[in-house]
Amino acid sequence: MNTVVRLGDTVRRPVPSRAQFVHGLLQLFERAGWPGAPRFLGIDGEGREILEYVEGHIAWEPSQAWAVAGKDSLIRVAELVREFHNLTAGSDLASGDEVVCHNDLSPKNTVYRDQGAGLRPVAFIDWDLAAPGRRIEDVAHLCWQYLGMAPGADVAQTGRLIRAVCDGYGLADRSELLEVVLWWQDRCWRGIDSAADAGDPAMTGLRDRGLMLQVQLAYQWTWDNRSVFARALSAGQRAPR
Repeated sequence: MNTVVRLGDTVRRPVPSRAQFVHGLLQLFERAGWPGAPRFLGIDGEGREILEYVEGHIAWEPSQAWAVAGKDSLIRVAELVREFHNLTAGSDLASGDEVVCHNDLSPKNTVYRDQGAGLRPVAFIDWDLAAPGRRIEDVAHLCWQYLGMAPGADVAQTGRLIRAVCDGYGLADRSELLEVVLWWQDRCWRGIDSAADAGDPAMTGLRDRGLMLQVQLAYQWTWDNRSVFARALSAGQRAPR
């Protein structure tokens, strides 16, 4: 949806609409020495945002190496989310909410590297939608996107992986998790539909390619299997970290 180019060790892209917030967040991560996000390097002569290029594999294609979707990789994703949540908790950027949420966590916004044990997540990109929120909102989005909560997924295995993600994050109260997954899915398809009706060409393209219908089917699948997932979540909960 954006024109993005790589120049050497940098990425140049249009400045996000909420640039001050996003750049402040990336600078917070840099000050903390957290390596899980690209560094903001300024604005170039053409008015483009300059970001550090993060070397690695971006899991944007539907078919991925097993290690990307494996349990160890998913747990590490959850740990990375917990790390940046903890860094933003209580910060001015959180504005009184629990943390700053990424709000678009997915494999296509994740950089993976093989450091000897197969591909593992090392960083998140595309922070344009980051905003104050609740921890569970990012965890729920993570479950939906990384576990492929949609028709065709193995229901029992998905339940086990939802629990593994929550354990990896250290999420103590899981009572709302499925409700928030459904909230994200409902919000997504309605957002595409509304923006397409308003004439947004990008959202019109997504709707025409069937993405809105896919998300609607994912919502129904999650709803139909919510009792299975609820049982998995209630089993063996860990104490918060």
